[in-house]
Amino acid sequence: MTPEEFQQRLVDLEMRVAFQEQALIELSDALAAARDGEARTALLLHRALEELKTIRSTLSAAPVTGDASLEPPPPHY
Repeated sequence: MTPEEFQQRLVDLEMRVAFQEQALIELSDALAAARDGEARTALLLHRALEELKTIRSTLSAAPVTGDASLEPPPPHY
C-alpha cells in the first residue's frame, strides 16, 4: 500500500467516523424526544383515568332517574 493510498484510506475512515458520530447524536436526540413524548402521554392517560374514575363514582352515587324535567334547558334556550 502506497503512502497516498494509506492517506486516502485514513481520510475515508475519518469521514465515516464523523458521519457515524453525527448519526448517533441525531438518534440520541430522537430517543430523548420520544421519551419526553411517552412521559407526556403517560401523564395524560393517568389524568384521563382519574377523571373517568371520578365520573364513574359520581354516576354510581347518584343514579340517573330518567326524568327529563330535572334536566337543565339546553344552552340555546
